[in-house]
Amino acid sequence: MHCPFCSATDTKVIDSRLVAEGHQVRRRRECTECHERFTTFEGAELVMPRVIKRDGTRQPFDEEKLQGGMLRAVEKRPVSMDEIEQALSKIKSTLRATGEREVPSEMIGNLMMEQLMNLDKVAYIRFASVYRAFEDVSEFGEAIAKLQK
Repeated sequence: MHCPFCSATDTKVIDSRLVAEGHQVRRRRECTECHERFTTFEGAELVMPRVIKRDGTRQPFDEEKLQGGMLRAVEKRPVSMDEIEQALSKIKSTLRATGEREVPSEMIGNLMMEQLMNLDKVAYIRFASVYRAFEDVSEFGEAIAKLQK
């Protein structure tokens, strides 16, 4: 690790602690040359699969897009940010667990609907109506009937 003050390459770790619920390591370091101290954060870099869109195009996985869709669906609903973050984390874990380099967008949409069904039924219907492009009231009725089973 290079010292940010003098650019020396020799630094020593003074203290290490787990942060962010154990997903990161915070390290206090000291430069052996100039004796300045600084903090670094270390975390795992996890690669998400690419997304195959319905039209066949491929694009990188966009976590912000996933979060935006979830937030729009649960807007003005009694769902906490912690619950949203946990649902998003489950979706990402499931995608990584497939071991595939590319996944179809339909899979992501279905995982999103599954999580929304567990979080809030109204949010699920909101998302499903856009995702499945409901065209009339009967399709809403079918989705609601499915929820009641």
